Amino acid sequence: MVVGGREGVSPVVVWFRDDLRLADNPALTAAAATGRPLVALFCLDEGGGRRPLGGAARWWLHHSLASLGRDLHARGVPLVLVRGPAEGAVPAVVQATNAAEIHWNRRYDEAGRAVDAGLKARFEADGVRATSHNGGLLVEPWTVSTKSGQFFKVFSPFWRAAQDPLAALRQPLPVPEMTGAPEPGLGEPLEALGLLPTKPDWSGGLRETWQPGEAGARERLAEFLDHRLSHYADRRDVPAAEATSELSPHLRFGEIGVVTVYRAAAHHGDANPADARAVAKFQSELGWREFSHNLLYHFPDLGWRNFQDRFDAFPWRGEDEASADVAAWRQGLTGYPIVDAGMRQLWRTGGLHNRVRMIVASFLVKHLMVHWRVGEAWFWDTLVDADPANNTASWQWVAGSGADAAPYFRIFNPISQGEKFDPDGAYVRRWVPELARLPAKHIHSPWTAPGEVLARAGVALGREYPHPIVDHDAARHRALAAFETLRSNAA
Repeated sequence: MVVGGREGVSPVVVWFRDDLRLADNPALTAAAATGRPLVALFCLDEGGGRRPLGGAARWWLHHSLASLGRDLHARGVPLVLVRGPAEGAVPAVVQATNAAEIHWNRRYDEAGRAVDAGLKARFEADGVRATSHNGGLLVEPWTVSTKSGQFFKVFSPFWRAAQDPLAALRQPLPVPEMTGAPEPGLGEPLEALGLLPTKPDWSGGLRETWQPGEAGARERLAEFLDHRLSHYADRRDVPAAEATSELSPHLRFGEIGVVTVYRAAAHHGDANPADARAVAKFQSELGWREFSHNLLYHFPDLGWRNFQDRFDAFPWRGEDEASADVAAWRQGLTGYPIVDAGMRQLWRTGGLHNRVRMIVASFLVKHLMVHWRVGEAWFWDTLVDADPANNTASWQWVAGSGADAAPYFRIFNPISQGEKFDPDGAYVRRWVPELARLPAKHIHSPWTAPGEVLARAGVALGREYPHPIVDHDAARHRALAAFETLRSNAA
């Protein structure tokens, strides 16, 4: 069946991917500028070498697509939902609608780039204009390089080099005027994509915590600018302070453009000079996102292969040997309150404070000597903001195997980290309620509390709350000894 556009005018297809928004969407703006009627397309493609989404991300995607569909419908533009390999599903929609053009925003993983290149060649051979745009990054990976033409492997010089192109960064694009093509009668209802958990439905905490969609993203940004950004540099590492932007899942699914966020922070800084340090710190965190995508583009095996190949010889514990410890880590039952609070927050809400992400990741790879890929896979399944660049680059950073990595001998002490960043225990009390009555002096190391203190708090170690599954000092020495084997091998 061929469905023509309005009054016989061939329509334009806008292929949405990780850019589920109307404002500041270069592909949508360019398509609307043609004056042709629009067909919006989303293809759920979980094959072709692309990693299937984790459970939490699938939940988010469902609600984000529902929001996008409503926004498009209000403007008379149909959203066509299809599933299957994009190489077949996308051309089928283009052919069925008799589209003259197709626009999309670029992606930077190797498998996605290969699909896009093949489709672009096919469309051009068929006489269909195919145009890609930058809708996801401040600076694309091929635009920033060292003096020798290599990609940056250290964040600070990367971010310094990015300042020149950032000086000419465009302004955010408004929602364009658009006209929809007639409903093509293609695709499937959203529910048929099977993105939501059903038996059981474990998403109650996600529903309580998040509002997926473009409107939710803009509300998060406004709240951050009005109430959090001024204190960001000083309070961002305090998990109980709620001082971070919490924009990461909205950026991951492109419900708000990174240009919009970066420019909004800059505008805040211009209007509030006293907040210059906070603005610069926040923008540098956006820079880490850019750096991660830069790494993934130039090192496409980042998700499974050590960036530093010397770590190929690292003596990780085997899966059978470490299985009980991994289970305790996932369930938030390690006996280290700041670690357990983080893992329970993750399971309940699909989110995790950035400082605590580093603490729990370090605990898994350095205290428990478990390969970073195990932790990365768990985060991939449970984080609403998990993406193939940030998630893997950050895990490799913590493990010591990545670019610009934390030195392996820098081992986060979960006790002192808790005491420094959660000094009154507010974060632990929220997520580990069985310890809520412990005094702050002992809440990050309950095994040091006298028996009468534990009794008054209603804590019986080994019953209400576990003993530590590993001794910190012994684990630290074991990790350092393992690191020394790498140095010996290198010598």
